Amino acid sequence: MSQSNYYQQQPQHGFNAPPPQYSQQGNDLSANEKLNQNYYYDRPPAPEPGKETFDETFKVEKPKFHDVPFTILFLATVAGFFVVAGITLRHYATSYSYEGSSIYNAGNSFSLNTNTIVLFAFVIVVALVLSLATIAVARMFPRKFITISLILNVILGLGTAIAYLAKGYYSAGIVFLIFAALTAFSYWTMRGRIPFSATVLTIIIDVMKQYPSTWIITAIGFLAIGAFSALFSVTVVASYMKWGDETSQGYNHARLVGLLVFVFFAGYYISEVMKNVIHVTVSGIFGTWYYLSKSDAGMPKFQALGALKRALTYSFGSICFGSLIVTFIQLLRQGVQIARQNALNNGEGVQACLLLCAECFIYVIEWFVRYFNHYAYSYVALYGKSYLKSARDTHYIFSYKGMDALVNDCLIGTALGMYCTFVGYVSALLAYLYLRFTKPGYNTEGSYYAPVVAFTFLIALQICNVISSVIRSGTATFFLALAKDPEVYQASYPDRFNEVFRDYPEVLEKIRTRD
Repeated sequence: MSQSNYYQQQPQHGFNAPPPQYSQQGNDLSANEKLNQNYYYDRPPAPEPGKETFDETFKVEKPKFHDVPFTILFLATVAGFFVVAGITLRHYATSYSYEGSSIYNAGNSFSLNTNTIVLFAFVIVVALVLSLATIAVARMFPRKFITISLILNVILGLGTAIAYLAKGYYSAGIVFLIFAALTAFSYWTMRGRIPFSATVLTIIIDVMKQYPSTWIITAIGFLAIGAFSALFSVTVVASYMKWGDETSQGYNHARLVGLLVFVFFAGYYISEVMKNVIHVTVSGIFGTWYYLSKSDAGMPKFQALGALKRALTYSFGSICFGSLIVTFIQLLRQGVQIARQNALNNGEGVQACLLLCAECFIYVIEWFVRYFNHYAYSYVALYGKSYLKSARDTHYIFSYKGMDALVNDCLIGTALGMYCTFVGYVSALLAYLYLRFTKPGYNTEGSYYAPVVAFTFLIALQICNVISSVIRSGTATFFLALAKDPEVYQASYPDRFNEVFRDYPEVLEKIRTRD
């Protein structure tokens, strides 16, 4: 049976269940006529009834392994990171008494020490607790979750502007004031789109409740990213301990900077890959639900393990490819952020303002690349293509549906991003207060405020992003499947499709893609 006929010839309980009829004012075509007027050139391989595993149900055409060179690059990066970590941690273990065993008893007053490790441990715990609280709020109050996030975004921008103005940093205060005004304007103009986003969020949370494997995969990722964040944090501190003592005879500033750049690059790269492996795996689970939950074939057994296996084998090179792009942008933004903090500490308002503008520009680029990659990875999970082919088809979908439809009609990502940013700010504030009240010797002149605060912000942001990735993954997968195969969801869940159509009539516009 051909792939297209499969979805049209299923019996009563398959994809051929009679869908509801819709009509739009000024348009003579019913929903059924619209959904049958185009042919789909690309969808997941047709499920085969009776197959019991994920791989048997969703077969990948040859060549199966994609973007292999980037897999090799990633593995080399991992090896290099663990070599540096082993050297630095061994030094830390041999100089334990000098570096200190708690907050106040360190003999090292020249670079980061055990005091900072305790700080990072506090930050990781706080970030984990706040991130789990974010998911709990989203599950209990999906509609309010989106609205409150937009309002908090305005309040946070306004509060930051007032704080900068009160301290005399007028340039930065004016910039944040403008951002707050733009955010308020965006909320006012997009408030009519909130019901659709809330409907989608409710759908995704219902699937999460129905298939706990989404939470199991996220929990595994949660533990893995938490453990690696701890290792990353300790490695950064231990690197300062071994090579950052300016009083030692073998001190070399260029070597220290080079090693730290590599450590940060490797840390960001590994974190991105881990996060995207989780995303691709969860997207595979949601894709299986979308296409098979109401089909005669039924849900395959061990769909989570099957999706995870594919993410770590056939699609792993594609994951490493896209993650590398984000890592370079993230590393650049980290450097600009540290330079801005140093300029603020030195009272250089104009330079700080210029760096803030540069940081915002880089942040926008990073957001766009992450957003695009997120959909591209869901495409990888659904169709098993390489990164470039998935990016091409994702771009085509964006062009067909329009950026306004994909970005603004669903504010779930904005809400999650807002809460994750809030977690990052709280953690950064904790780091600042910790340094201020514990007064470590290496920070007597305040020179370590900027790097430590910036680093804790990014660590907390990464942790929250990983934990909330289950909702992001479900949302992206649902949008892609709905954009390409709306008749499947219409036949499977007609009542929910009614809600989607009511808030988003453009769901009936079908998309053609080519191999």
